[in-house]
Amino acid sequence: MENDTIELLKECNAGVKTAVNSLKEVVERVQQKELKEIIQESIEEHTKIGDKTHEKLNEYGAPEKDPSPMADAMSWLKINVKYSIDPTDHEIASLMIDGCNMGIKSVSEYLNRYEKADNKVRGMVQDLIELEKKLTDRLRVYL
Repeated sequence: MENDTIELLKECNAGVKTAVNSLKEVVERVQQKELKEIIQESIEEHTKIGDKTHEKLNEYGAPEKDPSPMADAMSWLKINVKYSIDPTDHEIASLMIDGCNMGIKSVSEYLNRYEKADNKVRGMVQDLIELEKKLTDRLRVYL
């Protein structure tokens, strides 16, 4: 149980870091005030979940897991190439929705893989999934 809990925390923490990095990459490019506020709010909400996972990892005496350098590079490349082709809020919303969907998919896979993880930790991961769904819903109006 403890190993599943730690591994799930690590994956969740790494996923949150990827999300925050991507959101920060686009927030200053956003033109519409409302969209910028949505993204800034999401950065704050993701950071709170990241802080909680970090605290839990500390409780278990386990190190954090950073996102893979390849994942970060691919995310950065996708954002910057697509945005340079279509520098609009529509494109930013589209990119962020794609990222949310990838996040939901990967975190859900980890939730299923580490099924023996502590219920409180599983709840945090569910909170992250719900946060991603909420962000996706809020971004759709900008497509």
